[in-house]
Amino acid sequence: MSRARQPPLVTGISPNEGISWTKVTIRGENLGTGPTDLIGLTICGHNCLLTAEWMSASKIVCRVGQAKNDKGDIIVTTKSGGKGTSTVSFKLLKPEKIGILDQSAVWVDEMNYYDMRTDRNKGIPPLSLRPANPLGIEIDKGRFPQKDLEALFPGMSADFTSENFSAAWYLIENHSTTSFDQLKMAVVNLKKQANKKNEGSLAYVKGGLSTFFEAQDALSAIHQKLEADGTEKVEGSMTHKLENVLNRASNTADTLFQEVLGRKDKADSTRNALNVLQRFKFLFNLPLNIEKNIQKGDYDVVINDYEKAKSLFGKTEVQVFKKYYAEVETRIEALRELLLDKLLETPSTLHDQKRYIRYLSDLHAPGDPAWQCIGAQHQWILQLMHNCKESYVKEQKGNSLLHSPMLDLDSDVRPSPIGHLSQTASLKRGSSFQSGRDDAWRYKAPQQVVFVEKLTKLVVSQLPNFWKLWISYVNGSLFSETAEKSGQMERSKKNARQRQNDFKKMIQEVMHSLVKLIRGALLPFSLREGESRQYGGWEMKSELSGQWLTHVIQTVRLSSESLTALEIPNDMLQIIQDLILDLRVRCIIVTLQHTAEDIKRLAEKEDWVVDNEGLTSLPSQFEQCIIHSLQSLKTVLDCKPGEASVFQQQKTQEDVCQLSIGIMQVFIDCLEQLSTKPDGDIDTAHLSVDVSSPDLFGSIHEDSSLSSEQRLLIALSNCRYLERHTFLNIAEHFEKHGFQGVEKITQVSMESLKELDQRLFEMYIEFKADPIVGSLEPGIYAGYFDWKDCLVPAGVRNYLKEALVNIIAVHAEVFTISKDLVPRVMSRVVEAVSEELSRLMQCVSSFSKNGALQARLEICALRDTVAIYLTPESNSSFKQALEALPQLSSGTDKKLLEELLNKFKSSMHLQLTCFQASSSAMMKT
Repeated sequence: MSRARQPPLVTGISPNEGISWTKVTIRGENLGTGPTDLIGLTICGHNCLLTAEWMSASKIVCRVGQAKNDKGDIIVTTKSGGKGTSTVSFKLLKPEKIGILDQSAVWVDEMNYYDMRTDRNKGIPPLSLRPANPLGIEIDKGRFPQKDLEALFPGMSADFTSENFSAAWYLIENHSTTSFDQLKMAVVNLKKQANKKNEGSLAYVKGGLSTFFEAQDALSAIHQKLEADGTEKVEGSMTHKLENVLNRASNTADTLFQEVLGRKDKADSTRNALNVLQRFKFLFNLPLNIEKNIQKGDYDVVINDYEKAKSLFGKTEVQVFKKYYAEVETRIEALRELLLDKLLETPSTLHDQKRYIRYLSDLHAPGDPAWQCIGAQHQWILQLMHNCKESYVKEQKGNSLLHSPMLDLDSDVRPSPIGHLSQTASLKRGSSFQSGRDDAWRYKAPQQVVFVEKLTKLVVSQLPNFWKLWISYVNGSLFSETAEKSGQMERSKKNARQRQNDFKKMIQEVMHSLVKLIRGALLPFSLREGESRQYGGWEMKSELSGQWLTHVIQTVRLSSESLTALEIPNDMLQIIQDLILDLRVRCIIVTLQHTAEDIKRLAEKEDWVVDNEGLTSLPSQFEQCIIHSLQSLKTVLDCKPGEASVFQQQKTQEDVCQLSIGIMQVFIDCLEQLSTKPDGDIDTAHLSVDVSSPDLFGSIHEDSSLSSEQRLLIALSNCRYLERHTFLNIAEHFEKHGFQGVEKITQVSMESLKELDQRLFEMYIEFKADPIVGSLEPGIYAGYFDWKDCLVPAGVRNYLKEALVNIIAVHAEVFTISKDLVPRVMSRVVEAVSEELSRLMQCVSSFSKNGALQARLEICALRDTVAIYLTPESNSSFKQALEALPQLSSGTDKKLLEELLNKFKSSMHLQLTCFQASSSAMMKT
């Protein structure tokens, strides 16, 4: 980079004092690189830029203007160096009447000159030839303040050419210290000057007496000769001779002075022509100067010169002036066309637009250039938006452009949400994010997302200047002081008031195009049939994910905030708020749909590894999936200033509620699929248990495959946890994020979960209870046992022991999976066994005494063993079974029954430990 130039420094000025319009030479350092670099020059606070002539970087020539300050600095301002400083100052003197013989520090133009301000000729007044010292004595300027003299002689003047001349003021000012003798000498001088004026005519006659006498003698001689001859002949001859003499004298005089007079006339003519050229060189050189300044881009100079020429020669009747002024008008008209073309040229900065409008206004261009610029800018923005859409649509279809709008992560240092997403994707795939451009090109954002970013960036960058141009047009700040004086500003304000509706339509058209182009890319179904071709055209292979829609919503929100900051009326931006609302709704719908798909795939991640509570990781994965989905929607669900709630529409509430219920139902179906899947369909499923538990009667080794009954138990355990914890937690998260209809979602989901739980439970009971129940009847009548003819009971028979062992095995299996399921499962198994035993007892026609005792022994043994799992239904079944038996009549039978029961409990104490109350109490803890 080149180093910036130093500010200008004025070190000298010559002369350093003078009256207004004194020509001075300014010297210093860094006074600019050229005439166009010089943008400011003030002397004593007066702007002297118009008269400044840049000579070099160390020299500038100009004339001092009408400054208010008596003394001040010389300040030079340049584009390259800025505002400068001065080490010297200039003293402004008050103008004095200067005679032609007086010495002066400045040149006094003695020629007649043309005053461009009053449009009339001025000449040197006769009194300007007066002597500078009328009294003829030495002038001694006093030091009396000018203000005091003005106060002492109000309305008077010390100028003896003035009508209000005051002799006293003149004497005080010029001869305050003069002696009385000198004043008497001054009176003598004044009298001599007066006598010289009176003797002027007499002296003129005295100087020409010889001439008069010669003429008189010649006339007298002619007269005497005429009288002596006395005849007409002599008179005619003399008259003829006299005429000849006079003619020869005249011819001789003409011959002698013709050449001199001719040269004088030619010199006068040349002098007059040069004088005219000198006086009006501004007009004669103006056409060429206009062309030069236009080529250099100095439009301000052209306009100032044109205004000056128009005020001086706009109404002239001189043909030469008319001709040259017509040339000026021709070039100004060409400049108007050039400036209008530059104004309507796009792209263009707001500064240039304002500058060209001001130029055209000062040049009195026809029409309304500001409104033409607004219309051109409006069409330019619309064209940019549609071109942006077309380029991205073509690229999506395979017609790649030279510049692909892929994520250039190397060139863009600013962190971007898209770049963050791409980086995340790269890291998840195990690749290095810093591996070069290949990774950046591999993972790119969808074309629709990049298009929306580009489109909103385009509108946000172009619309502010468009809006500011309109505001400047309304308040009249586009125009210069010249336009303000001419009334053009007022006309412009009037036009702006009349065109407010037209501009409002322009803004609305831009907003509608922006919104419809975004809808065509992201929400094509929201467009009308006729709008799809103009604003759509995208290949919708797959809908954007909620993550990308969230990013798009954030992009549109930032754009809306930027436009709101311009103080654009809210009614013009309401269509963007409607778009944001539709995008938010769509993002929620898509996110919930994708969540349902993710939850459906959770079945593939089930590893069947259970914890101490009998749970797998599936409920936790399900809950985390829901929570992650809701957290990703947090920014979408939150309402920014000016936004409406996403659930304000009843249809949105119903759709979200149904999708939420669908997500819960998908997981319930996933549980059912896993629990009922055949063994051959399980890829790798192992069960891990807590071997540190002291209540384990048995365990399933990690390397053993799960049976269908075990999967049912795990599914039941998961269902129990879902009902008591997971679904309630999810409901709280739904309410926290403002979801509507949470009670309905929870109710429907709970009902579906309970139905699944009941089905799985019935399946497990069917698997476990039916074999035990089915073995009772064959076991009772094994060995042709007959209740009518049997021996005295010696103890509980083996069929009942086998049934108890099978029940214990069920207990152990359930206990291994989930302790909390033991009471529920064991109670149903006991109910099934007691019901079958009651049926069998009621089917016996008669019992012998020993048969009745045997039956009562086995029923009581079973009842007492599973006492902690008895339910009203099982108690009723045992009661019915006992009622079907004959009552024990003798005390011996009762004692025998009691002894046999104690013997059974003692012999199977170890096996029956799981049915003890302590086990149940520990299990409940």
